[in-house]
Amino acid sequence: MVGDLSDEAAVTRYYDGLEDLWASIHIAGAYAGAPIARSDKSVLMNQLESNLVSAYVCSRAAVASMRKRKQGGRIVNVAARQALEPRLGAGSVAYTIAKAGMAALTTALGTELAGEDILVNAVAPSIMDTPANRKAMPDADFASWPKVEEVAATILFLASPENVVTRGAVVPVYGKA
Repeated sequence: MVGDLSDEAAVTRYYDGLEDLWASIHIAGAYAGAPIARSDKSVLMNQLESNLVSAYVCSRAAVASMRKRKQGGRIVNVAARQALEPRLGAGSVAYTIAKAGMAALTTALGTELAGEDILVNAVAPSIMDTPANRKAMPDADFASWPKVEEVAATILFLASPENVVTRGAVVPVYGKA
């Protein structure tokens, strides 16, 4: 186990120990929903560290590991709907900024690594149907939210050898929301 995924040395040590890495899926992150008036710099820094920096550091280490194998690979990040529709980020600006950065990381890295058959993509879910989200939003229409299994299926395809053409994409997985 790595621990702090924004700790570059720890992440590098972990990935160095992986001998046959094909795919690296970066699902770590956190959500802070607060208007900017109640979100100081520490909130922004926390969102950047837990969402964007962790994916950057893990991507960097994963690429080094995949290059040793010289057989390509897949990287899948998790952005959020706000990355593609920033107006939905009202009330959670720090989170939206971090997830928009995740989308930019995915697109840029997808182009940078395509020639090495390392395909980088992301999913951008809307609010997912989880017990925690149901509890936080008891009056919402849960049926419209994507199920965790549905989002996972998209991630698994993007990370699989069957994905031979999709790269640099931030795939919306909104369900019916």
